[in-house]
Amino acid sequence: MPVPSSRLPGFFKKSVEERRTTVCDLAGLNEDERGAVAAAGELSDEAADRIIENVIGTYSLPLGVATNFIIDGKHYVVPMALEEPSVVAAASNMAKRCHVRGGFASNCTEPVMIGQIQVCRLKIDAQQARNAILENKAKLIDMANSVDPILVKFGGGCRDVEARVLETDAGTMLIVHLLVDCRDAMGANAVNTMCETIGPEVGELCQGVVVLKIISNLAVHRLARVTGVFTAKELSTSGDEDEGRSIINGILDAYAFAKADPFRAATNNKGVMNAISPIAVATGQDWRAVEAGCHSYASYKHGRVAPFVAWSRNGDGDLVGYIEMPAPVGLIGGAARVHPCARACVKLLGVKTATELGTVLAAAGIAQNLGALRALATVGIQQGHMKLHAKNLAVQAGALSAEVDAVVKRAQASGRVTAASIKAALDAERSGLPIPPQ
Repeated sequence: MPVPSSRLPGFFKKSVEERRTTVCDLAGLNEDERGAVAAAGELSDEAADRIIENVIGTYSLPLGVATNFIIDGKHYVVPMALEEPSVVAAASNMAKRCHVRGGFASNCTEPVMIGQIQVCRLKIDAQQARNAILENKAKLIDMANSVDPILVKFGGGCRDVEARVLETDAGTMLIVHLLVDCRDAMGANAVNTMCETIGPEVGELCQGVVVLKIISNLAVHRLARVTGVFTAKELSTSGDEDEGRSIINGILDAYAFAKADPFRAATNNKGVMNAISPIAVATGQDWRAVEAGCHSYASYKHGRVAPFVAWSRNGDGDLVGYIEMPAPVGLIGGAARVHPCARACVKLLGVKTATELGTVLAAAGIAQNLGALRALATVGIQQGHMKLHAKNLAVQAGALSAEVDAVVKRAQASGRVTAASIKAALDAERSGLPIPPQ
């Protein structure tokens, strides 16, 4: 279950071990699960060799948790695996600013994925072929469901069959869609098997050549829809509503820019995925499928490159963020079941269904987008980012572990954190010069 409270004051000030103990205690992780998290998610060679091919080792990323998330009245501590500084902090900060109106709220669709069967070189009229598919829909559904009785037993399975005529450079084709309720699985294996099973029958009905039989990552029927409402007071730095209203104006201006300009929209959407993808990685999802679905859905829905998150102002003057995104995620099968740290992260998060996991991804996307837009509309993105990036710069400059904090403190005292100021601070630290007053 989700944690009793996602509000963890002073959490960032604790040591890594103290933070780990806090969240593991909150989520009720057992010793094996705690060990998986403490091992930085490392796999044994044997485990890694079972997941992909030609294994030569494993690769680590920092695993952090975003706090303060309330979604549909439940508190979540959200695991994120990524290398970029400021993302976890920004998501936590913005999630905290969504509490007055009750946190994030979701309204998601059923977990239905699309399987595609491509029929080429039709020997009959394309519309006639389409009609043949639709007239035999019940038979095709029964054939598809016969290959996965377990999915059907748990309330899933093939729900519908659609067909459309597609004009292409290679001639007229018929594209058949299987709509499959995957329940708590992402569904790739089930959907692909169903498509391959009924492919020959589809070819006979259409009197054509079946070529591709594959799931689509444009999951237009499996959508996570989440809304977050932020008051002007929450968005302000010190509780000043006038400042908050000014910040809202700046955010809406930034949104209008992204809505009108594909160059800005691309960067805007990268920022949204800064939160979504790390959660997908931490929980063992196919994050490439999630990325592909989000980017393609925005273009599919709007007919152009467009922002994932829509921003508006309601009648009370609050800022409202809304996201509608494909959520091809699952809790059954894949790395979510095989990878020990992914299993621990799913338990830490406390989600019980794939749909619930999708809502967490979507809420985090709103929070992360807001963090970036709020910074851009006020002090600029680099101030906070470089402050959190300073330790990385110190290490790159050659600082030893015992020197890093002192070097960062010197650089910050100079008023600007850059690679050059970090190098100068390291030289000053090693020369024993006093730290200048801020």
